[in-house]
Amino acid sequence: MSNNKLNIGLVFGGNSNEHEVSIQSAKTIYNALSHSDNKSFVVIPIYINKYGFWEDSEYSKSILFEDNKTTSMIENNTNSINNLSNLPKAIETIDVWFPALHGPNGEDGVIQGLFKLSGKPFVGSGLLGSSLAMDKIAMKSILKSYNLPQVPYIYLNKEDLLDKLFMQSFFRKIIKVINYPCFVKPANLGSSIGITKAYSKEELINGIKFASIYDERIIIEKNIEGRELECGVLGKSIMRSSVVGEVKFQTDWYTYESKYNQNLSSSIIPAELGSDISNKIQKLAISACKSINAYGLARVDFFFQEDTQQIYINEVNTLPGFTKTSMYPMLWEASGLKLEKLVASLIEIAKE
Repeated sequence: MSNNKLNIGLVFGGNSNEHEVSIQSAKTIYNALSHSDNKSFVVIPIYINKYGFWEDSEYSKSILFEDNKTTSMIENNTNSINNLSNLPKAIETIDVWFPALHGPNGEDGVIQGLFKLSGKPFVGSGLLGSSLAMDKIAMKSILKSYNLPQVPYIYLNKEDLLDKLFMQSFFRKIIKVINYPCFVKPANLGSSIGITKAYSKEELINGIKFASIYDERIIIEKNIEGRELECGVLGKSIMRSSVVGEVKFQTDWYTYESKYNQNLSSSIIPAELGSDISNKIQKLAISACKSINAYGLARVDFFFQEDTQQIYINEVNTLPGFTKTSMYPMLWEASGLKLEKLVASLIEIAKE
């Protein structure tokens, strides 16, 4: 540590289908940490390319703020695969890790384990909370054990597709428990990547095959006609929840395109809800995080059916996006915590 300033290792990119989203999140976090309000931080960007190579801070900064045309050439260099040669050097200088990673290898407990081995604190959940939240099947199993409300679901493994008897039973169960339309998702992925909405058995089969490209485990969820609501959670020893926001979108469902295209989606913050429903969602958000040992920061997504007043927990995201259209920072700004204060708070929580 120099001049009593904390060196913040901002890690982004990664070997994930959400690589580009991670870069956009890192840009926002870097600017917020470098703001005049945050004079006690020195930000050291660390870019992990698509092959797992950890770049030095100078090159990493160029990824954030320059049109670097040599990136593809370097990232196609097979000699760089899984090269952690720059990691020991980084560990010596970093005081707190700040992961801005999304998807596998970033928010599933893998890199959290590496951070823990480094002996330095890091922003966000630990190994257990990260891995449970990332795996939708594991997460839903835990939520079920705590009797928390969620959408009916069924899951299967990629290898089950080859078992005719299993698949016959599976399709009967779909009709009985889920029915059509339904959502088909890879168990371990975010940003709506690999997800399809199936309106028939044929579309379901195609959706399972598509999801299996991204993961060995696939989950099928019942379609809920209702409002899509989101709530932010912040803290560790003391956890608090943000105001509740609502997502509106032009597409049939909340796709990758609509999430990151402001012309296809919009946010209403705070959502127009009765105080009793808002309070219930805020409490459920914290309960969901505690059930899977998620802490630091999280965004909990919900479905709300107005006719039945039923609330369903959809999922817990332990490293929500920080892009220009991301809900998590917007939810906290609407709750009175501006972006610069939010990222500073996350670092203080990491040091607990």
